[in-house]
Amino acid sequence: MATTTEPVEDTGEVPPPPSTGAQLAYAGASRVATTGNSAQIELFGNLARPPVRFEGKLKNPLRFREAVSAMYTIVGSDFRYAPKDRTQYIAYLRLKRDAAPLGVWHAQQAYFSWILRNDPTALAILDPIVSVHPDQVMFETFGKDESTYACLAFKRTAFEEAGLPTFGTTNVDFSDALYASAQQIRGYRDTSFAIGQDGAKPTGEGRKDTLEKKLQVPDSWLRGFLQVQSAATLPFDHVRLAPMDLYNVLRHLRMNGDRKGKKRGLRFELVPGQQPRIVAEPWETVFTTTEDVFRGKAARLVRVWGRRRLMTMKRILPFVESVDVYLLGSGLPSFWVFRAGDITLTLGLTGFTSANWSSALGFDLLLPRKTQDGEPTKKIVNFLKENRWKADAKELANETGVKGAGLVEAVQVGCQNGELMYDIANGVYRYRPITDQPLDLARLQFRNMREKVAHDLLTRRGAVKIQSENRIAGIGLELTGQVSVEEDKRDYRPQMVLADEGQVRKVTCTCAGFRKQGIKAGPCVHLIALRLAFAEKEAKKSKSDDAVKFETRAFAKRDGEVEHVVQISLERDRIKYRWGLSGQAMRLQTMKFNHDTDARAAYFTKLAELDAKGYLDAIAE
Repeated sequence: MATTTEPVEDTGEVPPPPSTGAQLAYAGASRVATTGNSAQIELFGNLARPPVRFEGKLKNPLRFREAVSAMYTIVGSDFRYAPKDRTQYIAYLRLKRDAAPLGVWHAQQAYFSWILRNDPTALAILDPIVSVHPDQVMFETFGKDESTYACLAFKRTAFEEAGLPTFGTTNVDFSDALYASAQQIRGYRDTSFAIGQDGAKPTGEGRKDTLEKKLQVPDSWLRGFLQVQSAATLPFDHVRLAPMDLYNVLRHLRMNGDRKGKKRGLRFELVPGQQPRIVAEPWETVFTTTEDVFRGKAARLVRVWGRRRLMTMKRILPFVESVDVYLLGSGLPSFWVFRAGDITLTLGLTGFTSANWSSALGFDLLLPRKTQDGEPTKKIVNFLKENRWKADAKELANETGVKGAGLVEAVQVGCQNGELMYDIANGVYRYRPITDQPLDLARLQFRNMREKVAHDLLTRRGAVKIQSENRIAGIGLELTGQVSVEEDKRDYRPQMVLADEGQVRKVTCTCAGFRKQGIKAGPCVHLIALRLAFAEKEAKKSKSDDAVKFETRAFAKRDGEVEHVVQISLERDRIKYRWGLSGQAMRLQTMKFNHDTDARAAYFTKLAELDAKGYLDAIAE
């Protein structure tokens, strides 16, 4: 039984997350140089990594400019909710007063020192990861709030190549100055493109100017890459949209502001053989797509949030020919693949803007891991590195001999180790090491010390218990737990309310940390432990229908502009059946049975009847 000597009392103090010691060094600053009717794009690679090189002439400079501009918009995007807070304003007034007697230079130094102390990443842009492969050149990066992942890929047919490329992965200098100079690209200019440690010059010719960035790459950035790859390989529903379909939705969002306290999602209504429908909440505006019918085997109703992050695509959207959407489920991440000829931009969005890829998601826990000795993973990594650089699952099985569940586990371990990536736009695995050194997976295993202690409590027999589950109509499931901490010699009583989509609506705990400041610094250890215990219980329950005692399912069916909704709840020996029109008061019927088994049987019968009548499941699977 695992033990820990760390105090589990939540003091509210959150130590800064550790970061890698990797530094980025470049022979010069990336730039776009224009002279007359010609332009030269120089991207300088990281000197601390193996050399990577690619040179060519752009066939369509305008598409390149708009695609890079869209990626820059993503890099600087931050859609997190910022409540009114006068703390920074008061600090600004204090800084202004203290800097009043100083000269201009000293005042600037005081300002930058204050920024470094209070928001060290405010002026920093993390340089994207660039990979040169036999079939394409791709850039990978995250938004500032880490809720948006972007992979911009250029097929080699987009260039008239000059010289032999050097395959590999590196970082490139990417700054505000590069974005500003990229706006000078014009369609009538012959534009050349070069990636290398020395820009457009061959290795060895050297440059007089040097650029060294001493940015410490945060662990959350690295962990986000691992979570993206884990989520990309989960089962999904595929929807194909025409660019005009997405434009209509984005235009509606731009012309109508969000309503405080109202729903803010996009609802996908997917019926096999029919055109998918997108419903914008809370206006209930229906957009029927025009590209292709839904080819899934069962009807689905999927909600996604954080929809305004799609606005970052406005510059490249005029060049897009089709949009592929991959939906994992309501409140879960979605992947949007924008195809513009030789250019592909993949956008990975978390289910909620506030739930970034690193700190709020753990899709690697849903995937197989650590049941083999690691040799299958090494075999696959070596095959891709030395031969193909990319391959789908069938090719990997034929070439390496690793098949079935062993292959799934091997590629997942490779992705989680940061050596492989899954390219969802092309359906292949690629060799793409995130860093030049092996990742310290032990450091990346937990997001913070609270999560580490919470996992430790789960390993102790009887330390974390779920005392009650109370279904509240129209609100969600109220969980009450008991967390016994031997070091503190006391029991804590965490409580939370989970909405039907799975997100937490309300929390409370009896610990001192929660009484002092609530969850301003994040949930306490005991709330995390309760949430993990409930997730573990739900995973076990899903394997057997007989284990179901409490459950609520919601269904919806559209009749023209009218939406009929049904909510059915199982509560031990009772079934509560609610029905009506969306947005109106619902009628209620309660049925009581002699035994729990009879109630469960009637509950699943009702679910089958609703499915047969064409109702869509409105809750994440």
